[in-house]
Amino acid sequence: MKIATILPYKENYTISKAQAAAIWVCDFFKHSKYQNTNFIFGNTNTTDFLTKNYQNISISNLKSKLSSTTKEYCRNIISKIKNESFDIIEIHNRPLIFNYLKKEVNSKYILYFHNDPLSMNGSKSAGERLNLLINLDKIIFVSKWVQDRFFIDLDKKLSDKTEIVYPSIHKKNKISKKDKKITFVGKLNTSKGYDIYKDAITKILDEFKDWKAYSIGDEDRKRPFIDHKNHQELGFLKHKEVLNFLNKSEIAVVPSRWEEPFGRTALESSSRACATIISNRGGLPETTDHCIILKKLNAKELYKEIKKLIVNIKLRKKIQKDGFKNIKHLVKNNSEFIDRIRDSLTQNFSLNYLRNKLRIINIYNTGQKNFHRLYNISLGKKFTNGFIRNGHDVLEISDRDFIRQNRNIFQVKNINRFQDYLVKTSKNYNPDLIFFGHTQNISKETIKEFKNLSDNLIISQWNEDPVMKSLSYSRKNIQNITNYSNIVDHNFITTHPSVLKNQNINIKNLHFLFIPVDKNIECFNVSKNRPIKDLFYAMSHGVNRATLKKGKDDSRIHFLNSLIKKLENIDYDFYGFQNKEPIWGNDFYQALINSKMGLNLSRGLPTKHYSSNRIASLMGNGLLTFVDKKTQLNDMFSKNEIVMYENIKDLTNKINFYKKNDHLRSKIAAAGRKKYFKLFNELRTTKYIIDKSLGKDTDLY
Repeated sequence: MKIATILPYKENYTISKAQAAAIWVCDFFKHSKYQNTNFIFGNTNTTDFLTKNYQNISISNLKSKLSSTTKEYCRNIISKIKNESFDIIEIHNRPLIFNYLKKEVNSKYILYFHNDPLSMNGSKSAGERLNLLINLDKIIFVSKWVQDRFFIDLDKKLSDKTEIVYPSIHKKNKISKKDKKITFVGKLNTSKGYDIYKDAITKILDEFKDWKAYSIGDEDRKRPFIDHKNHQELGFLKHKEVLNFLNKSEIAVVPSRWEEPFGRTALESSSRACATIISNRGGLPETTDHCIILKKLNAKELYKEIKKLIVNIKLRKKIQKDGFKNIKHLVKNNSEFIDRIRDSLTQNFSLNYLRNKLRIINIYNTGQKNFHRLYNISLGKKFTNGFIRNGHDVLEISDRDFIRQNRNIFQVKNINRFQDYLVKTSKNYNPDLIFFGHTQNISKETIKEFKNLSDNLIISQWNEDPVMKSLSYSRKNIQNITNYSNIVDHNFITTHPSVLKNQNINIKNLHFLFIPVDKNIECFNVSKNRPIKDLFYAMSHGVNRATLKKGKDDSRIHFLNSLIKKLENIDYDFYGFQNKEPIWGNDFYQALINSKMGLNLSRGLPTKHYSSNRIASLMGNGLLTFVDKKTQLNDMFSKNEIVMYENIKDLTNKINFYKKNDHLRSKIAAAGRKKYFKLFNELRTTKYIIDKSLGKDTDLY
């Protein structure tokens, strides 16, 4: 993949004077898998560039008006890249550059916002921002605050095309030895709160004579000056020198008045084990979870908090250690995330066709018969959403609904008519991929006919039900899978493939698939709330049945009966249990979001990496989720993201514990939801499905 990264023409891309956007680009470039094919363009008239891939774009008249300078910059960029066939053009912080380039250069476009979109030409009005949403392939913001600003007067449902990628930092191995230093980093002006710092630090230095204070930064305009023998201005330092200075500092101060788009200094200070004090402005609270946020933005309040950190050594060391150990935004992780975003925009498949996008037939039961009450647990629907959001065209076919609606006068299924429908549809649509799941209504002859129609067609099947040895139901399920496994190209199951191999069942091209989440379906976030109920669980005796089946024995019922006898004052909300009927559709969500925690208990014995689709509903909507340790889901989620239990006694203790520790419950649930959406969202899952189907060597997590 060939990528052009375009900086604002005023962004200095040098070792000596690099600022936030340049550092952002440099950091992520160095950890990208596309280093050799990513070229950075800007206007920096020196030679100490941050990276070797930089290409300078000269401008003749930098003193001209912004619009004409921007036009000249764009013209020079266009002449440089127009014939280079870049797959993606990434533009940083300049919507106007996109408006110029899109008319001349055919490519995928990503626009990165490092600052408030409402302050930039080309994105100030809602109409301009809507136009960007329509025409860009992806918009990336450096914080949620910046994203929220972009969507002022716009429908947040349009955010599908957007992502947040935070400025990031490298983690150090150990905390450096500290000196009694208090450090301010940034422009030395009132917008950055330098006057507040001046008044507070002067008083601190008078009171604590063994401490010293430093200011790193410059300002050409009128600004406050600190006149104290224990204070020193260091001027503008190289980024590496700033980090080294923070390594030695005990306390860092970021009292910005300005609505910071992110506030990189706070991230860097906290990551270097400084006890960091920040204001509650813009994206600053998104930089670290371990800092002091000023309740009032004035010198008196800042003085009070600095003094508290000086006097209370235990508190100071705790904030330092917590910030150092729990860095929110790491370069390696976010660099991989950016590469996945890039991958999702371009599909360089080795198929013999001229189109950049795939045509996909997705065959599954859409549930018309059930009035779509299963929409929120329908994997087929999530697959369609993911395929489309990845830029492909999808034709949905509901096998069971077609057959039911086309019965003959004696109400007998007309399977042959369905085969004819499939073949004729395939002729007209000419798909690149046929993807089907949970159907036995496609004849093997029809699959052969599909293959005869196109040599390049790929056919894959999926199955979300368990294939464990302990469950009698699984024998029928395995039979359903193997019925097609040798005549399709790829097979996807939601149990780890080793489980089938341990049963001496060998299926070619067998891949693991985890239950995906979809931000338009798993659209709630209980972790931010304090619901009424404590524990949620919902089961049924079959999704098509919808009601309890009298006399049915189920190991889950025995488990739940034992559990509730052991729980202490837990307000549980269980469905499909003790004559309480199952719930579906919107009723399911109304019940789910009333509980803080959820039990992920599936049919049969716990099996490696298997879960029913309830896990997406629980974790994806922000409930703290309990999972049996024997599922080995700790391969994907840490103890800070999900709660694993060893047995019913352990589960009981942990439910009781998290009921009493609501803050920790909320924190783990939020982290689990974030991790789930990062690893197994519908975009990434369907990208993985397509890559595997086309023979690419790729991993799901």
